[in-house]
Amino acid sequence: MTFFSPTQVFLNYRGEQLRYSFVSHLIDAFERNEINFFVDKYEQRGKDLKNLFLRIQESKIALAIFSTRYTESSWCMDELVKIKKLADKGKLHVILIFYKVKVEDVRKQTGEFGDNFWTLAKVSSGDQIKKWKEALECISNKMGLSLGDKSYEADFVKDVVKAVRSVVAEIGLEEEDNHFGKKKRKDCKCELPDFKKSRTKKL
Repeated sequence: MTFFSPTQVFLNYRGEQLRYSFVSHLIDAFERNEINFFVDKYEQRGKDLKNLFLRIQESKIALAIFSTRYTESSWCMDELVKIKKLADKGKLHVILIFYKVKVEDVRKQTGEFGDNFWTLAKVSSGDQIKKWKEALECISNKMGLSLGDKSYEADFVKDVVKAVRSVVAEIGLEEEDNHFGKKKRKDCKCELPDFKKSRTKKL
């Protein structure tokens, strides 16, 4: 049974590291489950980051996929700042994926993840660094899904699909409540629903 979702999921990830591996498997699973999504490979060449910001604003869910090389990219970091801003306003739900990277390394910018962050920081402004650190610390302090070096990626992809479906269902309930004039829910938009405790990790 397919699960069609008109809710767009924006994928925030390090393309050079994950585009032809984990993300390609995830895209295949989303297509098979008829989950509407956006990845930057579908954006027209020559356009700037403002277009990606617009794609984020058009989305209801952001999938932030942290990996060791994530912080090599100022685009990944700027997207994350935008994602945090929208999540803080209650306009975006965020699902966190820690792909073979420790949660603490993301939160504290340590390990290989941190080394890449501080290398990028050397050629960035103080204002950028401040916003990036705030986004990493806030976002990584929520619940998420973690894939370790010895985990089965195929099973992990299935868990991500379940998480997305769970959030889509939650959005549907919120929209229904708002439609009938009920009080808006106050759930944190950066937090992953407890769809399967054995696969989630509370930070």
